[in-house]
Amino acid sequence: MMDVKKKKPIKISAENGVYSTPAWNTNNQIVVFKGDVQQFKDADASRPFRATADLVWFTAATEQNAQFITDGSDYSNPHFVANSNRLFLNHDGELVSMRLDGTDLQKHIKIDGITVYGSSYNENHLLADTPTAPKKTPSKASEIYKAPKGDYALAKINNDLYVVTVPLVGKDGVTVNVKDADKASFPAMKLTEFGGEFPSWGAEGNLVFWTLGNTLFTYNIPEAKLFKEELAREKKAEALLAAAEKESEDDEKKEEEEEEKKYTASEQQIEVKVNRAIPKGEVLIKNARIVSMKEDEIIENGWIHIINNRIAKVSASAISAGAKAHIIDAKGQTVVPGFVDTHAHMWPAWGLHKNHVWVYAANLAYGVTTTRDPQTATTDVLTYADMVEAGQIPGPRVYSTGPGVGFWGYNITSLKHAKNVLKQYSKYYNTKTIKMYLTGNRKHRQWIIEAAKEQELMPTTEGGLDFKLNITQILDGYPGHEHSFPIYPLYEDFTSFVAQSKTAYTPTLLVSYGGPWAENYFYATEDVQGDVKINRFTPKSELDTKSRRRNAGWFMKEEHVFEDHAVFVNDLVKAGGIAGVGSHGQLQGLGYHWELWSMQSGGLSNHNALKVATILGARAIGLEQDLGSIEEGKLADLVVLDKNPLDDIRNTNSVKWVIKNGTVYEAESLDQVHPQKVTQDYPWTQSAPGQSLPGVSKK
Repeated sequence: MMDVKKKKPIKISAENGVYSTPAWNTNNQIVVFKGDVQQFKDADASRPFRATADLVWFTAATEQNAQFITDGSDYSNPHFVANSNRLFLNHDGELVSMRLDGTDLQKHIKIDGITVYGSSYNENHLLADTPTAPKKTPSKASEIYKAPKGDYALAKINNDLYVVTVPLVGKDGVTVNVKDADKASFPAMKLTEFGGEFPSWGAEGNLVFWTLGNTLFTYNIPEAKLFKEELAREKKAEALLAAAEKESEDDEKKEEEEEEKKYTASEQQIEVKVNRAIPKGEVLIKNARIVSMKEDEIIENGWIHIINNRIAKVSASAISAGAKAHIIDAKGQTVVPGFVDTHAHMWPAWGLHKNHVWVYAANLAYGVTTTRDPQTATTDVLTYADMVEAGQIPGPRVYSTGPGVGFWGYNITSLKHAKNVLKQYSKYYNTKTIKMYLTGNRKHRQWIIEAAKEQELMPTTEGGLDFKLNITQILDGYPGHEHSFPIYPLYEDFTSFVAQSKTAYTPTLLVSYGGPWAENYFYATEDVQGDVKINRFTPKSELDTKSRRRNAGWFMKEEHVFEDHAVFVNDLVKAGGIAGVGSHGQLQGLGYHWELWSMQSGGLSNHNALKVATILGARAIGLEQDLGSIEEGKLADLVVLDKNPLDDIRNTNSVKWVIKNGTVYEAESLDQVHPQKVTQDYPWTQSAPGQSLPGVSKK
């Protein structure tokens, strides 16, 4: 807590804990969720400690022990309102309240909204064989906040925000649907046109704030009401005038004009500028076999000169460099461009962020220098990507679509609506790309691709285990396809179709469609537990969960389908098409190489497999001008391999040095050796239990 008068912080918690989402009432009581410190440190997934958090309160005065309220597992978003000591919370889409001793639970209002499309085959987002879709339930509010004053509640449903009147009813509350806010059972209004995050009230209950990316929105409720009333008066006056003059107007045109007149929130962009991490200095690699990916170029005993973060020169003969240049003698080694993962799900801790991200470190240590996550679930990735760019944490380049434009969040009703939804990504998140994730029928998908083209966004798609869906998405111009086409063999006509469309194909064979996942083959045939490097870069709990016991994890080799799916990758590349390696986040770092080897098993030459891993992957995500090959002027992303992958594709996992953006890392440890020496510290590394622990033998 901050003492404003004395301008110094005051510690009020006597116990260690991870405290989050504090709420302060007028009686100087602060309510927070209290989680376990060690559990937060040890958590390797995206949702650390939350399920076991307690709801507690403090008095804003001196250091003290927390007062227990209740188990917080089922609650969220604690807050107070004026002239009340009751604590308001969210529970399963409902606004509830209780006393600070956890008693007298009361229900106030449950708010739900649109009914979204589903994701299984017989639902109406696909070309269904059945005439009707299964019955759906409306989307629940993920956040509800009672206004600090007055009878309103602020609700977030999917990606939109609403203000709803909370009626005075019994202890069981009431349910209000705001699919059409103007027709809700109690007065309500929709605030957003293209989504909002982190909503909150102003102190008087008249203003609502939210953000998108780095933009703060302010919605003035009294102003919005006056605007609506004035608009109604204008319409009435226009109708009377038209009737008096017997004018006729085109109804559709009139409706479009009326839609343009809406109250909108004010916007304020918040800029926080931090320098990008660009190394200063020179790196000289000499005596290397260079597989440049510039056509079929291979330079034996080649030299590469890097200045700061760009490749200055590539030559088959000696290059001069400054006296302070960092020298890598790569005699007997092979240099390839940094690997590109076009489907990398790297989900760090959401909510409360960590300063160390093991999923990023693992990928970089295995030579993956560029990633694209096509569906991040939350917007936390935007902050983490900035941390990598600023050099605060080691990791590959982190590009993403942000949260998918998915069936779970939208029911797009028009081209105009599609354009509004995509503004989140083109204007506020600035992702440059989206994932159209089974958002509806073909008309919906066409609206989205048209809006994406207008806003210069590059979409990719979800395969969805539906070949007819896949074909129509390509026909409609989508430039990316995620996951394998679910049938084989695929013939020349289809190969030519995909190749000529230039749709980038990322098959993610580790999670193959139509048969056992390829990752099961590798877990069954590789010694993952005995791999020192993967143990260094993967928390023990994560690795043990994935590799010690696997449900349905072993199959006869002939049952696996990844080699059959990989045949199409070979055909596509030979036909001039685009393919990328996507590890799907199955096993961070090493999983990338498993995916590459799986793709090569269908007949790709080793050189073409490396092209898929580098230049074609860069082309798939629109970055081939700067990445994917070893050429003068391009960004210095390189991997130095101890063994030649042209001899054996499995030699891609012999990474000695990783150079990302001109910074040089030792691959086994990820210690930085240029431009400064930095020894990495891994807080996720968990050693065996010590001998001092109870129950551990001292023999």
